[in-house]
Amino acid sequence: MPGAYDREKKSAITRSISSSYYKALSSYFGSGKPDLELAKGSHRSYVAALEAHGTDVIVLPGLDEHPDCCFVEDTAIMVDDKAVISNMGHDSRKGEEVAIKEYLSNDFEIINMPKKCSIDGGDVVFFDDRFLIGISTRTNQIGANFLGSCVKDSGYDVEYIDIPSSTLHLTTVCSSPRPGTMILAEGHLNAEKFDFVDEIITTPNSESYAANVLGYSNDRVIIAGGFPETRKILLNNGFSITSVDMAPIMEADGSLTCLSVYIN
Repeated sequence: MPGAYDREKKSAITRSISSSYYKALSSYFGSGKPDLELAKGSHRSYVAALEAHGTDVIVLPGLDEHPDCCFVEDTAIMVDDKAVISNMGHDSRKGEEVAIKEYLSNDFEIINMPKKCSIDGGDVVFFDDRFLIGISTRTNQIGANFLGSCVKDSGYDVEYIDIPSSTLHLTTVCSSPRPGTMILAEGHLNAEKFDFVDEIITTPNSESYAANVLGYSNDRVIIAGGFPETRKILLNNGFSITSVDMAPIMEADGSLTCLSVYIN
């Protein structure tokens, strides 16, 4: 998984907001139609924040026919020099993976999933020496097992985690900002299932969205703005923080990690 050990995140693929973003899926965080222009502004701020942390950002054009296309994390899972191309778990998103596959095929071995498999990249978290794979409404057991076999072939361990109906993806309620550390949103995942983790930082249930962060080397993190308790908790745990207004992205059930695929 590129950038996972050292948190350097040297290069990332992103995709511009679709002109049909106002039709994006919205059932967990959204309160109405996602706002296209506000989302464009948040996306620009997001890209700027990645670049300020040293990431070379590739911005692919938006796909008019795919409202959710900016959430590229779901389209591919990187395992060293391999790209496992997702069969995404919602019918409206099928086809988004085609352009990502074409782009990645220039530099990576492409692995296509069997038709019966479904998986969203948002159900995958890399933690130090293993992949955590969530079983959710978007990722079925067959898909998780297929990815797990790819991961084990590359020498990594695998942990399978059942995702409750209270959340969409694994990454929606957890992330790993530095080696040995996991951030978990209160009230969604059983912390006892994470006995392989050295340090667990818990965010308040009322700020569950803020458990999704982007970790960089030297304890630097990018977090969603507007979550003061989580910001205080992370500062108290020694992190240097950059905030990005993610409210227009949250309206389409997207988080920070959803907007990028790290490739080296």
